[in-house]
Amino acid sequence: MPGLETRGLDLLARAISYAGAQHQGQMRKDGKTPYFAHPVRVMTIAAQVLGVTDPEVLAAAVLHDTVEDTDTDRDDIASRFGERVAGIVIHLTKDKRLPEAEREDRYFASLTTAPTEVKLCKVSDTIDNLIDSRGLSAAHRAKTLGKAKRLVGVIEGRLPSEWAHALDRLREEVRRAEAEA
Repeated sequence: MPGLETRGLDLLARAISYAGAQHQGQMRKDGKTPYFAHPVRVMTIAAQVLGVTDPEVLAAAVLHDTVEDTDTDRDDIASRFGERVAGIVIHLTKDKRLPEAEREDRYFASLTTAPTEVKLCKVSDTIDNLIDSRGLSAAHRAKTLGKAKRLVGVIEGRLPSEWAHALDRLREEVRRAEAEA
């Protein structure tokens, strides 16, 4: 990725390897795609589509599901990748102990005041989920689209102007998903 110094490349290489190891054996909802493809795509969308160059934010993007979907905890992330990366990942982690409706309400409420880098990772995650849902059932596509629309409402007016294109891109993917529904 252009513009990353050696330190940043090292951080990303370690984050990618760690995420790959933690998600080993997991599959996406289609039952065919290794789960690890998703965090790599999220990191790629953040970098190539949204223009994120901060290596800590890109590391958090590739690690965004490790605490939620593996036996990794916040301390693991902090000790390996630093407090900032761990903080971003934790902001992106839903509390699976809660019933789904309450979990989603709390999660989206937290995104309202989350730092910009968290919102950028979540936009990247949502774009990938929308693209990935194209091959799934109508019910699953509808659920993914509903979450994407909710995210648009949550972050609208809450991104600095230099990141307005991220929201525009998310809206574009929402429109595409609506047209395909």
